[in-house]
Amino acid sequence: MINLVRVKNPMPEQAPQTRIQNFEEVCQGYTEDMAVREAMRCLRCRTKPCMNKGCPTHVHIPDFIAKVAEGDFEAAYEIIRETSCLSPVCSRVCPHENQCEGSCVHGIKGQPVAIGSLERFVSDWHAAHHPEEIAEIVPTAPSGHKAAVIGAGPAGISCAGDLADKGVDVTVYETLDVAGGILTYGIPAFRLPKDIVEREIDKLKAKGVKFVTGSSVGKDCTIDDLMKKEGFESVFIGTGAEVPTSMHVPGEELPGVYTANDFLMKINVGKAYLPENEGLLPHADKIVIVGGGNVAMDAARCAIRMGASSVTIVYRRSREEMPACDAEINEAMAEQIAFHYLTNPVAIKAGPDGRVNKIECLRMELGEPDASGRRRPVPIEGSNFEMDVDCVVMAIGTKMDSAVTGTTPDLATDKYGCIVTDENAATSRPGIFAGGDDVTGPLTVVKAMKAGRTAAASMYAYMSGQ
Repeated sequence: MINLVRVKNPMPEQAPQTRIQNFEEVCQGYTEDMAVREAMRCLRCRTKPCMNKGCPTHVHIPDFIAKVAEGDFEAAYEIIRETSCLSPVCSRVCPHENQCEGSCVHGIKGQPVAIGSLERFVSDWHAAHHPEEIAEIVPTAPSGHKAAVIGAGPAGISCAGDLADKGVDVTVYETLDVAGGILTYGIPAFRLPKDIVEREIDKLKAKGVKFVTGSSVGKDCTIDDLMKKEGFESVFIGTGAEVPTSMHVPGEELPGVYTANDFLMKINVGKAYLPENEGLLPHADKIVIVGGGNVAMDAARCAIRMGASSVTIVYRRSREEMPACDAEINEAMAEQIAFHYLTNPVAIKAGPDGRVNKIECLRMELGEPDASGRRRPVPIEGSNFEMDVDCVVMAIGTKMDSAVTGTTPDLATDKYGCIVTDENAATSRPGIFAGGDDVTGPLTVVKAMKAGRTAAASMYAYMSGQ
């Protein structure tokens, strides 16, 4: 039976006035009854646009939703797992509005089916009903092949998991002291609880994957060292694009000015919000976040939870051009975070104590579209104004780190420093593969996951001499 209701079953969540006092997950998840009701909204479209057009990994969305509607939640999970190895993660952080739900036919005259919420329900239901799953994992019989993965983010752990399933001896090298990449240091716990990431890492360890953390390939060793000295037949580069970009405005170096990476790292990994870590991130009362992407939203929402009385997002274009997901923007607004559109910083200024205390901005107007397709922001001369601040967070994007590419001879890169690969994730160096943000520039977790899985299949074929 199909439910023709045109609006989604609302996701239970913490009230804004409550959630800004904690770092617990905002969305609480569907109950079984809610999930079944929502699943019954699916029209079972013959062309399956949500799967074929919207989902980068082509999860069999109508099939798993049909199983949810029947109440067979475990069968639904098995269908998702055929193509997605990180469903508890992707169901929480994917931009569903632009992918699967953005292609849902229901969205033409109403709200799309809440595909992300259903995937999350199925993944959480499976985890809750299989508490001993990790202890029951049996590693695949060794294939005799040995591979290295550089980077323990979504691309790297997806690649490592698929290789381990084929019996490959896999070692993952990670610069940070903890695995997970952006899933650990970048995405706050109120969007992606850290125990979910830890569970996925523990699954890989149970499969036999080894993690070497605190080790930077390109600085502590090179890819050639791994292949020639350590005997790895193939290497996957999944380091992401983690180097913050700069606006090059006066005052960016002042105390109290942070990159979003550093700010989020102190909160997500250092747990600066705990009383015992109080000195890790000095208290700030008036915080300005510069940028309009999901990272800017995450930083702003963390800032309000850290006790700031005023958090303002400054973005040089209008709301329509903002790249952040609608859900993140709406949740930030509900948390009383202010938005200053068509505003661009031109200087950051210090007070008598040498720390930041003002940010000077310029009003903008939109001109013709630029290469991104968005209208170009044009300064309005003489519109300068200042805001009082005691903390500024620059969330204006990231780029590829050259540590690996700069120490790997004959590894082709493009003009942006990204690694050049073919459709099978192969680089210009035999045996070396790459995928994720270090190839495409910053994109989404699900696309990084797909790239890692593509590379794993190609690496196994390479090592097997196929």
